[in-house]
Amino acid sequence: MKKSMEKHLTLREKILENIRDAIISGAIKAGSKVSEPDLAERYGISRTPIREAFRQLESEGYLTVIPRRGAVVSEFSEKDVEEFYAIKSILEGYAARRACEKLTAKELDRLQTINDRLAELASHNDIKAFFKSHNDFHDVFIKAADNEKLRELIKSLVTRFQRLRLMSISLPGRMEISVQEHEKIIEAFRRKDDDAAEMLVRKNAEYGGKVLMGSGIVSSQAAAMQMDL
Repeated sequence: MKKSMEKHLTLREKILENIRDAIISGAIKAGSKVSEPDLAERYGISRTPIREAFRQLESEGYLTVIPRRGAVVSEFSEKDVEEFYAIKSILEGYAARRACEKLTAKELDRLQTINDRLAELASHNDIKAFFKSHNDFHDVFIKAADNEKLRELIKSLVTRFQRLRLMSISLPGRMEISVQEHEKIIEAFRRKDDDAAEMLVRKNAEYGGKVLMGSGIVSSQAAAMQMDL
């Protein structure tokens, strides 16, 4: 029973990763339909784990499940990007301000350790591992802000727009710049300079949106195309 559950989980994760990678790489275009029957046939499984994967991908902003049509790749406009990063910058900036006086020496060391790891991952262009550690970095000071409602809001927001954030991180040179920005943020935290910490965190978020819009990846009208997984 245990082996069966582990196999099911592994397969589900494989489906999630395959669809995420295809969308991020552009192999599956915005507006394209993702076929539930085709995936079930490809992996030789029932549609239940496929539906579970679709629900998670919808929560992360990769797919939109439309009644009687099925799942399609979500489309993001420049307005979506602007609004997301504007809200993210405000919420995380406030979290940084609150965290400034609360971060312990251990937590500051943790931030430095994570950023050193990020620098290493950037040198190897390991986008997926970088993205995970990048999230860990932000979660340290967001948690230190000691405001559970704020943390829940940020978590809900960044999860819903995970795809945009990963696209931004994937852009050439973005990981290296992120590491440099984090060093400045850590220094502001060590000085307990709440104004600088808030400003730097907000600037970090706003820059992510600007480079994404400037990349040409996001357009106001994404072409709808059929896909074949």
